[in-house]
Amino acid sequence: MDFDKSLITQVEQAIGRSIGQAPVLKLKGEASSRSYYRVGTPPESWVVMVMPPDAAKKSEEASKGDAPSELPFVNVHRYLTKLGIRVPHILRYDEPAGMMVIEDLTDETFEQAILKGDKAKWYTRAVELLAQLRARAEKHVDSSCLAFTRAFDVDLYDWELHHFREWGLEAWSNQKPTTEERTQLDAIFQRIAKQLAAAPRGFTHRDYQSRNLMVKDGEIVVIDFQDALQGPRQYDLVALLRDSYVELDRAFVDGMLDAYIVAFEKETKERIDAKPFKQFFDLLTVQRKLKDAGRFEFINRVKGNPGFLVSIPASLRYVKAALDVQPELNDLRRIVAKYVPELG
Repeated sequence: MDFDKSLITQVEQAIGRSIGQAPVLKLKGEASSRSYYRVGTPPESWVVMVMPPDAAKKSEEASKGDAPSELPFVNVHRYLTKLGIRVPHILRYDEPAGMMVIEDLTDETFEQAILKGDKAKWYTRAVELLAQLRARAEKHVDSSCLAFTRAFDVDLYDWELHHFREWGLEAWSNQKPTTEERTQLDAIFQRIAKQLAAAPRGFTHRDYQSRNLMVKDGEIVVIDFQDALQGPRQYDLVALLRDSYVELDRAFVDGMLDAYIVAFEKETKERIDAKPFKQFFDLLTVQRKLKDAGRFEFINRVKGNPGFLVSIPASLRYVKAALDVQPELNDLRRIVAKYVPELG
């Protein structure tokens, strides 16, 4: 009860008036260490984000350097707001208490919106929004934004691929590659990491997918952007169009990639060659979805949250489809399919 009172107090200080004994409801979390509570009843409601002291600033996934001096959510939020991207309004941030009062976006995610129908409309809007975000960010580089101080470099790509090896291959199969296979995997992962890292980089959300986009009053609102960094243009498209929670067929994906290219050209006047753009999208799909499969098993075994295991098969199907069109990765496929038959 005292905790509920502290949440209500945070809201009252944020809005400058009393809300009495408002109901408090803990919202479903995903893989984050943060907790979310709805205070009040929609439409008269707010959300309080509660952050544990040891996880408030440092990314949970591999990152270089010390923890930033400013909360990444606040830092990146400020930058996206300047770009004109719709993000949740921050009403109050109590750093000592590790609590933030934000706008209640209610419960409709992009994932839920597309299930109601008109999938093409929503995905077109999402890729157009992404094109606008990326184009504006490339035009307005801001060194004070944390996203411009960290990047998908060789080390990070390589770490994520080995995250799959450790959790999606070894833990999943309860086997380990032979010494020779491990040497080969190390070399293949380095080759892929170097190829991906050589691409031009810009602002990348890092997890622009159906559960990190909300729909409020018919508008798409971007959330969970605190781990933004520098990456290739296709990365957020892989997160959205090769989403482990919503499977899309290749023809639809190709149409959405074409829509992105058109929207990006409209924003920048830059013409993108679709064929190499899509080829790089497929290479990134292998890296990202292998990482996701491993990450989901890691969350299950280390964090005790099995809720993401159901999404591993979709991740592996995406990898398999991407490997089918990239014979140059047959050496990777030969090894991983021995331990993860779904990739054969």
